[in-house]
Amino acid sequence: MIIAIDGPAGSGKSTVAKLIAKRLNYRYIDTGAMYRAVAWIAQKKGLDLTDESAMADIAGSLNIEFVPGPDRQAVLVDGKDATDFLKSETVGRGAATVAAQKFVREVLVAQQRHIGETGNVVMDGRDIGTVVFPHADKKFFFVADAEERGRRRYEELKDKNPGLDLKTIIEEIRQRDHEDRNRKISPLVKANDALEVDTTRFSIEEVTDHVFKNINNL
Repeated sequence: MIIAIDGPAGSGKSTVAKLIAKRLNYRYIDTGAMYRAVAWIAQKKGLDLTDESAMADIAGSLNIEFVPGPDRQAVLVDGKDATDFLKSETVGRGAATVAAQKFVREVLVAQQRHIGETGNVVMDGRDIGTVVFPHADKKFFFVADAEERGRRRYEELKDKNPGLDLKTIIEEIRQRDHEDRNRKISPLVKANDALEVDTTRFSIEEVTDHVFKNINNL
């Protein structure tokens, strides 16, 4: 099967997608990491992230690997473990910029389709069920209150970012939501045949069980 999980930042889609992939012994593909990798490479080179031609060139030559491990999945960029670098807020903001660009999305969507075309994959992002794999076998759309999503992001990042402010993160979440939903290219929308999953008041284990049961029609 191809399982598509979409939703806004902090909705829990990546964490649940990893757990579902592990239960099914499927590959997990974090498409957000691909956009983050483009932004990260561009930032390291000091490039203008609004230069769509340059960003498309980076996307076209992107060498990214998803390597599963006992505790976490590592993301290798050009053979280097970039997992932690890609989680930074600076890279995240850059990813929002490049993800809105037509040619970058075209290049990365083609790569994502190639990765998942053999099936047995759980892929999460913002347009998997609508654009990348509109005929996915199972589709889920995660939602959660902005305040809860901000709190989750804060808990995830606070140890490595001592000056982090919760209110700032919540505002950034809302701003990212606005950008994702209103961009002209592949806006964040729920596929008509996707199951909406509100994760606000549920634990990761409860959400994972719910999704797993739906996949198996239990």
